[in-house]
Amino acid sequence: MDRITAAEVFLTIAARGSLSATADALSMSRPMVTRYLAELEGWVGSRLLHRTTRKLSLTPAGEEMLVHCQRILDVAADMVSLSSRSEEGPRGVLRIACSQSLAQEVLSVAVAEYLRVFPLVTVDFSIGARAVNLVEERIDLAIRITNDIDPNLIARPLAQCASAICASPAWVAKHGLPRRPHDLSARNCLTYSHFGKSLWEFSHANERIAVPVGGNLSANEPQVLLAAALEGVGITMQPLYAVSRLITEGKLVPLLPGFAPQTLGVYGILASRRQVSAALRAMIDFLASWFQDPSRWVTAVPAASRSEKPVRSKRT
Repeated sequence: MDRITAAEVFLTIAARGSLSATADALSMSRPMVTRYLAELEGWVGSRLLHRTTRKLSLTPAGEEMLVHCQRILDVAADMVSLSSRSEEGPRGVLRIACSQSLAQEVLSVAVAEYLRVFPLVTVDFSIGARAVNLVEERIDLAIRITNDIDPNLIARPLAQCASAICASPAWVAKHGLPRRPHDLSARNCLTYSHFGKSLWEFSHANERIAVPVGGNLSANEPQVLLAAALEGVGITMQPLYAVSRLITEGKLVPLLPGFAPQTLGVYGILASRRQVSAALRAMIDFLASWFQDPSRWVTAVPAASRSEKPVRSKRT
C-alpha cells in the first residue's frame, strides 16, 4: 500500500465527510478510495470511521490516525523540499487560510511580493470567516486577527491591527455625530457575527470602556458591513486597513476621535512546529518583516480627515 497516498485519502475523507466527495477531490475512483481506507484500517487493526447513511465520523482511533497521517504528509513534503535548499530557493505549495477582507486588502499584496522573491512557490488561498481546522483541511498557515488565541495553537505574532468606528457622510448628516462611546447604544450599529447586542470596546485616558451596541444588520464577514455602511445603513467598526483609504477619500467619516477602539493582534497560526517546509518558514519570516511597516498595508489618514470639522451635522 502507498501509505503516503493512503494518508492523503484519509485526511481528505475527514475533511470532506464522504467517500464520494473524497474521490472527486482526489480525481480517484470511489472503489479506490474505499480500498485505501480498508487497507489503512487493516494496517492499524482498528476501525477509523463510524459509518451511517447520512455521514461519516472519526472513531477515537481515527482521531489519533488523523494526526499521524498529517505527520506522514509533512515528512513527505519536507523530503520534497530538500531540493529547495539549493540555490534555486524554496519551492512547493502553501495553503493559507484567512478572511476575505484580510486576503483582499492586505495579503494579496504581501503574497505578491513574496512570490516575486520566491518564484518557485505556489500559494493557494482558502478564504472564509470561520477558524479552520489546520490538520483536517490541510492548511499550512492561517492568518487570524484576534485577541483570543487558543494556548494549544502555535501562533507567531505578526502585527497589531487598529480599528476605526465610521459611517457615511450621508448617515452623519442625517443622524448627527456621537460624542461619547455610550451614545452608540442608541444608534444603528452594524455588528459582526452576532444577532442582538454586541460589545464594542474602547480605551480613553487609560480607561477601558465597553459599550453594548446593536442594529438591524449583522454578518460574519466585515466587508458586508462595510458595504452597508457606505450605503448609509449605519455605523460600523472596521479594521483600519479596510477603511483608511475610504476615510481619506471622504467616503467614510471616522467617529469618536480620542476614543481608541480595541486593537487586535495579527497572528500566523501553524499546526505543528515539526517538519516546517522551507517555503512555509520563508513565508512566516517574510510576513513578520512585511507587517512591521504599516505603510505597506494601511493608508495614512490625514489629521484633517480624522476631525469632525469637515462634516456638518446636527448636534446630539
